Amino acid sequence: MLYRTMPQNGDSLSALGFGCMRMPMVDGKIDEERAISQIRTAIDEGVNYLDTAWPYHDGESEPLLGKALKDGYRDKVKIATKLPTWMIKTREDMDSFLNAQLEKLGTDHIDYYLIHALSGPSWESIKKLGVIDFLNKARKDGRIVNAGFSFHGLAEDFQPIVDDYPWVFCQIQYNLLDTEFQAGKKGLEYAASKDMGVIVMEPLRGGNLGLPTPPQAVADIWDLADTKRPPVEWALRWVWNHPEVTVVLSGMNEEAHVRQNMEIAGDAEANSMTTGELDLCRRVADTYRKLMQVGCTGCGYCMPCPAEVQIPTCFDLLNKSQMFDFTEAKRMYGIFAEGTVLQRNPGYASQCVECGECIEKCPQNIDIPEVLKQVVSEFE
Repeated sequence: MLYRTMPQNGDSLSALGFGCMRMPMVDGKIDEERAISQIRTAIDEGVNYLDTAWPYHDGESEPLLGKALKDGYRDKVKIATKLPTWMIKTREDMDSFLNAQLEKLGTDHIDYYLIHALSGPSWESIKKLGVIDFLNKARKDGRIVNAGFSFHGLAEDFQPIVDDYPWVFCQIQYNLLDTEFQAGKKGLEYAASKDMGVIVMEPLRGGNLGLPTPPQAVADIWDLADTKRPPVEWALRWVWNHPEVTVVLSGMNEEAHVRQNMEIAGDAEANSMTTGELDLCRRVADTYRKLMQVGCTGCGYCMPCPAEVQIPTCFDLLNKSQMFDFTEAKRMYGIFAEGTVLQRNPGYASQCVECGECIEKCPQNIDIPEVLKQVVSEFE
């Protein structure tokens, strides 16, 4: 495992961080035995940064991580979790959430605490509620060690937030496709210029950049490389090639994924890719942008839908219908949207009532009701 240094505090953090947003599932819940085994295996092999949040897995991610870190594992890692800004109504709420998270995680301090999903407007709103006082006092009393934020806003709002508080780190979405999206490359470089650590989320764009069998047009480009690599390795190496990146989070929920990602993280040094390899990555990114119908990462922030539309599934299958096999995507839409196989109510795109709740929640700023109309046209 390679390690990178958090600039302001000198912490040696594993280049690969374990993201606890997409853990293995069974019967609609976290498969605790597998999830704990995967987390502990990663820690045993050198991963020491674990990221969770209040809403992940409908509130069950933090308690699961707390269980995984028993038996001495807590002392081996740094925990990152987040204050759910959209749920905060008063200054007192901030302490209530933090104290509840400490209990759920079974610890007396959070090593890396983030103000979750900031945009320009949400930062201004939570500032008025007293978040700066909250951070200062929680740092002073030891409940928070390092303060940071995750960002899902417009590019022009990133720098003002960086400059508004003595943050130790930030978390941004960054991958082959998202160099100009949200914080983007400019935000990455600006944060680094302020000696902030940068944690990268969505390095595989919700898994799409790491599919074992990519679209043929993409596969043809990768085949031109002198060194042959699977798509997931190309995508992760591209992010790690940036010296400004401190940790790359991966939502690993298969044992094979854990092993593969740790192997890649073992030698993906910064500035190690050749000019030719970077050119191939650029060509792949351009090709994907032409093929993808919707920029959904499958994060699930739009859920639950009041009309029970399975929004991430709808969008994933829409993308796959364009990039791979339309007939198979339509068949899978019938299975998953119909719901009976998964023992839940139907979740067809046509159930959308255009209430707009999902638009407010979407970190990608997708006009979800409009794209759902396209899903209806394609599949129904």
